[in-house]
Amino acid sequence: MTLNKYFPWAFGLSLGGTLFAGYLSGVKLLTQTCAFGESCPLVWGYSACHFGLAMFAVLLVSSAVGLWSRHEADRPKSVWINLFMATVGVIFAGTLTIQELWRWRETGVRFYGLGLSSCFYGAVFFLILLILTVMAVRFNRRPASVPPPA
Repeated sequence: MTLNKYFPWAFGLSLGGTLFAGYLSGVKLLTQTCAFGESCPLVWGYSACHFGLAMFAVLLVSSAVGLWSRHEADRPKSVWINLFMATVGVIFAGTLTIQELWRWRETGVRFYGLGLSSCFYGAVFFLILLILTVMAVRFNRRPASVPPPA
């Protein structure tokens, strides 16, 4: 995937993730309850959606820099930042999702306001971003011109 195709997708997905995590964080801050009637997983005493918002915000800014930068040298840096943050996001949200699924063994299956936990949807956003970013990294590491076989 070329960087010209990658950055609009990365920007759109990170914008969607930022808006989703921002909504969850806003509801938590204003009402002291979690949106959609969910339990709020805590990480170091803070709601997990705040961490998700921070990670998606970094992805959004990095994707915006890659999309609209006038300096071609900034684009690969943005891809590597996105690769790191998407990996951290998959691990973070994936771990929280697995913990919630593990709790189902004790409490029984629980359906959330959106069907599954919001951590699951965050993990899906991060995973799609990670897959697209790996594709962009792999495509752009190829030699510019491949010589014909001898």
